[in-house]
Amino acid sequence: MRLDGNLKSWNDERGFGFIEPAQGGQEIFVHIKAFPGGSSRPQVGQALTFEVELGSNGKKRAHSVQYPMRGRPSRQKRAESPAQWTMPRILAIPAFVGVCYYVSQTWGVKPVIFLGYFIASVVTLFAYAFDKSAAVRGNWRTQESTLHLLGLAGGWPGALLAQQLLRHKSSKPSFVTVFWFTVVLNVGAFVVWHAGLLPQV
Repeated sequence: MRLDGNLKSWNDERGFGFIEPAQGGQEIFVHIKAFPGGSSRPQVGQALTFEVELGSNGKKRAHSVQYPMRGRPSRQKRAESPAQWTMPRILAIPAFVGVCYYVSQTWGVKPVIFLGYFIASVVTLFAYAFDKSAAVRGNWRTQESTLHLLGLAGGWPGALLAQQLLRHKSSKPSFVTVFWFTVVLNVGAFVVWHAGLLPQV
């Protein structure tokens, strides 16, 4: 039997949420895989129709979720807008360019260093995009520690662009705090190393 309801809550990072049935009663667990393939990301408050089955743990869960005609997202809906640019995010990359200029004029910087930052940023951006896609589809996710290590290794400019343009990992406080910590560590190491305070390679 197909039931009506509304999406009461949704965890986009883990790809699941709960539906509040229109007739009342217990909220029903729903996984991203229960939604129609190719549909837009679930949004809290969306009207849904669904069927109920028992999961392997014996608890009810929704399957064969569909959008009623009145609530079906338009295929011509505009792409998701980027996250809001805060002042630190606006200034981070230009400030780093200024740091690079100062360091290059003061101590000199090998061109391969800049190439390394570029390659690391591209790899990191694709890692974020892969994780974003996995989150939407409910597939295996990239560990946050891996994303942070890529940023620490010089890919943080790409990570910053990915967070903004893909709206991914940009609003989770714990992740954002560690991200900025890796940025400070990377830039600090860049300056200290070129100043001759660390062993040269």
